[in-house]
Amino acid sequence: MRASDIIHLINKENIDQIDFRFTAQSGKWHRITYNAKKVTEKTLLNGVGFDGSSIPGLLNIEKSDMVMLPDCSSFFVDPFSKYKTLVLTCNAALPENGKLNKFSGDPRSTAERAEQYLKSSGIADIAYFGPELEFFVLNDVRFGYNMYNVFSHVNSSESPINNSEFSASGNLGYNPKVKGAYFSAQPEDHFFELRSEMVQALESVGISTALHHHEVSPAQCEIGVDFSTVTHMADIIQIQKYVLRNIAAKHGKSLTFMPKPIWKENGSGMHIHQSLAKDGKNLFCGDGYAGLSEIALHYIGGIIKHAHALNALLNPSTNSYKRLVPGYEAPVYVCYSEFNRSAAIRIPMVGNKEHRRIETRFPDATANPYLGFAAMLMAGLDGIKNKIDPGKPVHENVYEFDDQQKKSIVSVSGSLDGALDSLEKDHKFLLQGGVFTQTQLENYMKSKREELELVNTVPHPAEFDLYYSS
Repeated sequence: MRASDIIHLINKENIDQIDFRFTAQSGKWHRITYNAKKVTEKTLLNGVGFDGSSIPGLLNIEKSDMVMLPDCSSFFVDPFSKYKTLVLTCNAALPENGKLNKFSGDPRSTAERAEQYLKSSGIADIAYFGPELEFFVLNDVRFGYNMYNVFSHVNSSESPINNSEFSASGNLGYNPKVKGAYFSAQPEDHFFELRSEMVQALESVGISTALHHHEVSPAQCEIGVDFSTVTHMADIIQIQKYVLRNIAAKHGKSLTFMPKPIWKENGSGMHIHQSLAKDGKNLFCGDGYAGLSEIALHYIGGIIKHAHALNALLNPSTNSYKRLVPGYEAPVYVCYSEFNRSAAIRIPMVGNKEHRRIETRFPDATANPYLGFAAMLMAGLDGIKNKIDPGKPVHENVYEFDDQQKKSIVSVSGSLDGALDSLEKDHKFLLQGGVFTQTQLENYMKSKREELELVNTVPHPAEFDLYYSS
């Protein structure tokens, strides 16, 4: 849509206010809201100003004037605002020498550059991404830390610990067991109606959904949406997170995409289905292993080669690595296989070969989707350009391998610290075509190391149990 189309929509739908939103390096949405009467075509073309120095990872205070530049093709009417609000997805831009240029450190612009690089490579003209978001729905969340108090507490109406709790209205006992909730039905599935409402809300803002179900852990759910192109899919992830959180809050519940909020339960991931196409043809279809083409196998080779660097962008929290441990279904071994869910890269069963794709299973939803999707695409393209051999597929359950067998398989990084070290050594593939910039990556790593320092210096409750009486 053009700016004039947005103005027509504002008038036709009697919009009261306009939300301009952009995504920071952290993955967090930031907004500024304008009276719709003050927004003109010129406003949409020139964007609206904000202080970039107040957003971590953007600009220093001495050069802080930035602009939210709306993409008029990415918008929705906010279903949670009392006053009719049109939300516009924006890029961060810089006014320079009388011109307005998209900021090189803006995550959304990075995803756009990755798509442009794909086209310029001649390999393909489009990449399709289809992430699966898993999340926990909680009723009580408390946490805090200061010099003399460090704690966290989470609970859900589905938590197995509640089976023994007294309730004035009566405890019906319909709570799933630990790791025993996968595909459960009502009344054990407490969140069927909640997820159904979430699906309807997503459809109302233009997001096409495919399915929803209960996941393995009590209080854990998944809602699947249709695949799309890289930047648009990242837009959808941001909108999906917003919608799901607000529906949960409406019902007095809290929703988190944190990978491992509950100890000893399966964590939440963001499995990402991917394929490339050119002239309308799926380039991942072929006569090779599991119906894959040579291009698809080399794409997998690129992901395997750069897996540790990708961890820094696709598993960017210290909590990510509490999920990536053996025994909880999270794939920690970066190999590939047809159907095999113990492999980090799976080739799903498809009814139509034109739907052939790969599924990368180690990412999680703490990732900034623009940066994560762009990085994964760049790793795959590096594999294709350099014909990187992915090795042999693995059909066995990798978790049952002995230590000697495991040595032949790449495992994910064991910590955020290790992942950042890998990104520092292995990032040239991200700089190709100017998709990522050196400064952008340095700022990202600096920010993540600051998070690490905080977590590493705050005493952990388990340390008191281990060492207090030593």
